[in-house]
Amino acid sequence: MGKKSVNIANLNVDQLITVLNKALAEEWLAYYQYWVGARIMEGPMRSEIEPELLLHANEELNHATLLVNRIIQLGGIPVLTPADWMTLADCPYAVPSDPYVEVILDQNLDGERCAIERYQQIAKFTEGKDFATYQMAVTILNDELEHEEDIESWLKDIERLKEDIRKFRL
Repeated sequence: MGKKSVNIANLNVDQLITVLNKALAEEWLAYYQYWVGARIMEGPMRSEIEPELLLHANEELNHATLLVNRIIQLGGIPVLTPADWMTLADCPYAVPSDPYVEVILDQNLDGERCAIERYQQIAKFTEGKDFATYQMAVTILNDELEHEEDIESWLKDIERLKEDIRKFRL
């Protein structure tokens, strides 16, 4: 535990660790949702989207690493078992039971929007009180915003492709 890390945080550190563990559980679930969805996905633009979803998965894993490190710096214990992920997470894990690309992307988009809310919450809670956690939250928030934009763009591209195909058939 970093004593200075705890001493300079001008907030309830236990409450912060609880929220960071929720975010950690959500990142693990997001990692797997991206990773497995990319692997099973079917449909238009799959070959273009799959490597990007795997990149998103790796970024979610990097977020988990940042969170674990910060939790430990604050004297906390990161969530230790995958069995606790679903219980702790407020952002739900969407089982990719339908492998169609748009369904997978919609599920990931919902997850990103939930993550955006989580990191806005952490940033607001720590702003002006815990600069290290605030900076981490803003960094992750920017990644999540980029993920949302990527997914929205792919969904628009697929819709445009479907429109073009409908026009061509007429």
